[in-house]
Amino acid sequence: MTAPLDTCSPDAAYPRAASPQADDTVQTVEAHSFSAWHDLISESFVPLHVRSGDPAHFHGRLRSRVLDELSIVEVTATGHSVHRTASLIARSDRLYFKLNLQLAGTGILVQDNREAVLRPGDLAVYDTHRPYTLAFESDFRTLVLMFPHDALDLPSGSVGGLTATRMAADQGLGRMISPFMTQLAENLEVLSGPSGHRLAHNAVDLLSTMFAAELDRRPAGTGHPHEELLGRIRRFIEANLADPELSPASVAAAHFISTRHLHNVFQEAGTTVAQWIRTRRLENCRRELRDPLQAHRAVSAIAARWGFVDAAHFSRIFRAAFGEPPSSYRRPVRA
Repeated sequence: MTAPLDTCSPDAAYPRAASPQADDTVQTVEAHSFSAWHDLISESFVPLHVRSGDPAHFHGRLRSRVLDELSIVEVTATGHSVHRTASLIARSDRLYFKLNLQLAGTGILVQDNREAVLRPGDLAVYDTHRPYTLAFESDFRTLVLMFPHDALDLPSGSVGGLTATRMAADQGLGRMISPFMTQLAENLEVLSGPSGHRLAHNAVDLLSTMFAAELDRRPAGTGHPHEELLGRIRRFIEANLADPELSPASVAAAHFISTRHLHNVFQEAGTTVAQWIRTRRLENCRRELRDPLQAHRAVSAIAARWGFVDAAHFSRIFRAAFGEPPSSYRRPVRA
């Protein structure tokens, strides 16, 4: 691929995926020139550099559905490559994962010194906060699901061990999840109203389950040495998020380990115990505040349901995490 490297505007970071006011419809946009495509994908995902071996004959189309910070996009285009570089990453502060489902053609994903060749039905995850390359030599179609790190109930450090790893459609949970994601690509219009809102978040939950299963399938000795213990602790925390007394000390006691050992386990996964508890509580609150079926519940009741007993404290940390107070973050989802 010999075409000159295009660059994108530094102001193009996440205007669609991160906008809570995104239109509640399926958007279809076509690009009949390579320069238009460069602008389109950088605005739809994250800022990217783009190369093409034949930019004069390029054509691409995006069909997208955006719900809160979840962006679901079907990409159909002629062959090209996209590159997420360190300089582009430095302009962004929100952490996202992207999940690719190959629908037609072949793609090559490179990240973290790993390379995955993706054929129809294959899935792979990658992190927008680390450099990556995604290349397609010829015409292709793929589904991209972009979501924040904290939408998963897995530490990002653990998921980082799966980047640029092919998850085949005919193996493990891929046998069930790949067909589900394929149907999602064919029916983006169903992602509207209360049921569509929940379905999109359910898709992320399914991916979290698949990632956990992939980590569990790894031979002993791979990943960090406390992977199994971390999994048990994570599940314990998830089951007890509503308990306001949940703390590093209580988590350590429940697993018969010292708090120091507990901190070491989470440090190896790239986070801390307290940060993980707070992040998971905030993500559950954020999701319920957006859920139209929870619109009748007071903000304080949703906060208390996930272990935040001090409403003022909850409002402060919610604003710090998501940029606005919980009362204004809530909005009805149009049917």
